[in-house]
Amino acid sequence: MGQLVCGVDEVGRGCLAGPVVTSAVVLHAGKRFELLKDSKLLSKEQRVRAAKWIKQHSWYAYGIVSHSEIDRYNIYQATMRAMKRAVMHVISQMTCLPARIIVDAMPLKLDGWLNDIEIMYFPEAEQASVSVAAASILAKEKRDELMNVYGRIFPGYALAQHKGYATSTHRKLVQQEGRSIIHRVTFLKNFNEILEEHYEQQIELFSGSD
Repeated sequence: MGQLVCGVDEVGRGCLAGPVVTSAVVLHAGKRFELLKDSKLLSKEQRVRAAKWIKQHSWYAYGIVSHSEIDRYNIYQATMRAMKRAVMHVISQMTCLPARIIVDAMPLKLDGWLNDIEIMYFPEAEQASVSVAAASILAKEKRDELMNVYGRIFPGYALAQHKGYATSTHRKLVQQEGRSIIHRVTFLKNFNEILEEHYEQQIELFSGSD
């Protein structure tokens, strides 16, 4: 058990709307599955199958930062916060520390009693580590699930279609409708037209008193 590896990955850093979702996964010893691949290489059906298997054969946790945290801390720092949350949550489920943490690209640093865990980070880690691949799958499925919910709450932005990414359709709808309350202000600052009136109407609608 001392040689267990924790894989960490994120989804949603480049989006105009919604949260960044990170996942930390520690596969049970000796467990392997043919669909433990980079989530971008899998179909939706394959990701669903893989996610179900991962949840049955691992310790896993999520770290989620909202659009407002992204605006407050910047995308880099917010993603770091999400990754730390995911790692802390997954370790809290275990009876011993993982021997190693592998992170996709970002140089994660942990404090205090977790300092002794070896941390490796490098680009495209999800293609080199099945643990990171598993984390990428869970993060992708969780964020898609959240964006589908947001798509029903904010139907004017086709969020279920593009999941908040800066597609031409999404950019056009933001310019037409103005930003919603889950859009990242710092990511929209280059837009020439943001309809603040529409935003204020949503604030009043979703935070109004009884």
